[in-house]
Amino acid sequence: MRWLTGWSGTPTGDGGPPLGGVRPLAATTLWNGPGPLWAVGDWRPDEIRLVTLRPGADPVVTTGPAPAAGAAGQHGPGADTDTPATTRLAVLGRCGATDAELAAGLAAARGGAVRHLTGWPGSYTAVLRTGTRSTVLLTDLAGAQPVFHTPWHGGTAYATAALPLADLIGAPVDTGHLAALLACPESPEALGHGTPYAGVLRVPPGHSLGIRGGRPYLAGYEQDPGPARRDDAPAVRELTRTLLEAVRCRVRTTAADAPEGPDRPRLGVDLSYGTASATLALLAAAVPPGPAAAAPPARQTAVPAPRTGAVKGSWARALPEPAADRSAETLAAVTHAGPEGLTPVVDVPRLHHVVVPAGLPYAEVAGDPLAGPLTDEPGPALTAAAHLCARFRAGGSDHLTGYGARQVLDGHPARLADLFRSGRARELLAPVAALAGADRVLAGPLTGTIRTPVTVLRAAHRLARAVHADSLDDLAVRLTVRHFDEPHDTAGASSAADLAWAVPGPAARWLSDEALTTVAQRLRTAARGPAPAEPPGARRARLALHRHAAAYRTLVQAAEQRGQRLHAPYLDNQVVRAARLLPDDIRLQPGARHALLRSVLTGAGRTDLPADWGRGPRPDRTGAARSGLRLAADGLAELFDRPLLAEAGLVDLPAVRKTLAAAAEPAADLPPGTLAGLADLVATELWLRRFAARRHGSCWTGLPPARRRALARPA
Repeated sequence: MRWLTGWSGTPTGDGGPPLGGVRPLAATTLWNGPGPLWAVGDWRPDEIRLVTLRPGADPVVTTGPAPAAGAAGQHGPGADTDTPATTRLAVLGRCGATDAELAAGLAAARGGAVRHLTGWPGSYTAVLRTGTRSTVLLTDLAGAQPVFHTPWHGGTAYATAALPLADLIGAPVDTGHLAALLACPESPEALGHGTPYAGVLRVPPGHSLGIRGGRPYLAGYEQDPGPARRDDAPAVRELTRTLLEAVRCRVRTTAADAPEGPDRPRLGVDLSYGTASATLALLAAAVPPGPAAAAPPARQTAVPAPRTGAVKGSWARALPEPAADRSAETLAAVTHAGPEGLTPVVDVPRLHHVVVPAGLPYAEVAGDPLAGPLTDEPGPALTAAAHLCARFRAGGSDHLTGYGARQVLDGHPARLADLFRSGRARELLAPVAALAGADRVLAGPLTGTIRTPVTVLRAAHRLARAVHADSLDDLAVRLTVRHFDEPHDTAGASSAADLAWAVPGPAARWLSDEALTTVAQRLRTAARGPAPAEPPGARRARLALHRHAAAYRTLVQAAEQRGQRLHAPYLDNQVVRAARLLPDDIRLQPGARHALLRSVLTGAGRTDLPADWGRGPRPDRTGAARSGLRLAADGLAELFDRPLLAEAGLVDLPAVRKTLAAAAEPAADLPPGTLAGLADLVATELWLRRFAARRHGSCWTGLPPARRRALARPA
């Protein structure tokens, strides 16, 4: 796990942080003094970029950790030369900004504006320190690069991972937050700013964490573009430009570290999940590769890249290349299928196809449940970590994936209500007709022709006029009396169920009465607060993206190999902003995502796509999940013999055991959402056991021994 951590607060008498012997294990100091900043883990030198601006001097931009002014790890008079007029900026991760852009961004940030620090290509975390007592950290819009904080010794400790902060303060598990995570995973009204660790808080996506005098302040830096009517052509051009920059940022930036083994290529793409990953593969294969990997100098001035755009061919202009010719470098294209299912990417010369076994989830349960990684929070990736590791092991040192494309580009069903609210009800006809057509084939002419249109339009009309507080109160009542919707066996019924301010999660029906009552109380308390200003459809789409990005973050922590970097360009700030400019009626059209990606490739010069691009059958993940459940049936029975979930009072254990037994039967008919709910429960149980087995203080040195409980029920 790679993470960034620091502390900000009132200096002690010796000018250093309190408990000066406390510091992260195996940490690299980025700056010290009263508010130190450390990078922990296998960071590459080119992933750490620092800018320092002092009065009367030009900005100094360095790549890699800067040498400490004093003895390593020591703080005190003379250990740091910063003054109240010194400004520092740290950018960690994959950032496509040039040195000149970083220096200009730091100069502009001195006036208090920080949004521009989030507009460069790539996925990164920015930390701004002004003087010695003010620090600002910025999250991304999706939530794939989170920031956490907690009070500590009169100040505020912060990190890009929650687990080290919980380790720092000896925090127990907050079972109330786990109940909310299982019952309403996409509802911030139930989750709040908490984490699975009591006392550790999360900064919401799209917000900045400012720490002044040791006290934290949250502020949003992104404004909603509003419901105004937007043209689709400029929006598609902006989406094309940002995706091209996101891919080029990964392809042309060369890793300073060599691959983990001689058989791992430098670049890889993942073709396992349809047109989204295939689009990235085609773009990456056409971008000229960067220079050969080499250790960067202590100070590096980047060569300004030509401006990118959606004009045909403009994105593929080559930068000045070194003498070594790497144009023939191949990209590992990992897939579960044979080459016959990869048209038109199969004929791209630079793509070397690697077919890996599809694999089955729940292999971790059949083995040692404690052997896997401990992530920041539970997530479905914990049930498939072994399979994911095998898949990514075949990829490159920098491996591009299509995660997040559906949540960023597709129109959430709740956006139908936004069309009602903005007086554009006529534009509902096309998406509702598409749902009706799909249900006509699967459920018969009566359902598709009459029931689906009436159900969807009535639900959209109801949400358009619903009051946020009333919706939360209604959901609280439903949880309290355990009234869950009937299984949705058609596309129309599923879309209608999503037309609400908040909905229960797939695992809610197996929670205990105590856990559901706790979540219901949180919803009632939130209903008394201010109502959100944004439309319900846009809000639901944004929250679904946040939840998916959190699941992706868990996946990275569980499956990323040492020395490897998994990339999700669709979750970049630039791409998310461009997608928000797309008109709702365009996003809600049948096959909208595939049409948008076709437009991106056409704007990038790829005009030979077949007519059926994106219309192939979706991979069947249900069969793999049920096969994995059958093979791991004995391990699951042992896992839920005396589960920590039941010890914490979170689940109705007899109901969970009954559902697990039914899921292991090949002939059993499972309601929709059952497999997703079971994955959440199994992942949470695995996570709880690994956390309970963890040794306190394993992230830090110099911590006093602390006694803590692994679980703590809320008062």
